[in-house]
Amino acid sequence: MLLKSSPDRYGAVAVSLHWLTVVLILILLWSGFLAGEAEGVRKAVFLRAHVPLGVTVLLLTLFRVVWWRRFDPLPHAAAGVPVWQERLARGVHVTLYVVLFAMAASGIAMMVLSGAAPALFGGGAAVLPDFADYSPRAPHGVGAFALIGLLAADAGAALYHHFVRRDAVLRRMWYGTR
Repeated sequence: MLLKSSPDRYGAVAVSLHWLTVVLILILLWSGFLAGEAEGVRKAVFLRAHVPLGVTVLLLTLFRVVWWRRFDPLPHAAAGVPVWQERLARGVHVTLYVVLFAMAASGIAMMVLSGAAPALFGGGAAVLPDFADYSPRAPHGVGAFALIGLLAADAGAALYHHFVRRDAVLRRMWYGTR
């Protein structure tokens, strides 16, 4: 498999970024929902994983956008896919990126406005703030549910193409030559 994409499939860099980001987003959703229900030390434990992973996803997403814009254009639309499905897929992907950037922005804003970073990473016994008191908390929570919906739509479409249509749409985003 080539590092860069070909006209009909994604390259190793794009595939690796995609699947690494998927795994990290699932961990972020899990740790975020657990942190939302937890209190005290348990909440801090989840957030100590959640915050750096969120920054990592932001950096991977930025790198992904730069990679595609400057070094590795996206493959052409998959053969045999109706135009409306291709447009819908592109819309879901653009919305996914917008939500990822909005989640990062609201998460960073919560850390800055609440002053929670020293409580999480300062090593002291500082008390975590109540994040509900800070305005970025609501969009961060809504964004998590939007992210779940977008991921379900993307995965559902990929599985539909793989198992129902039996075309190469899902295989384009995996390692291999065929």
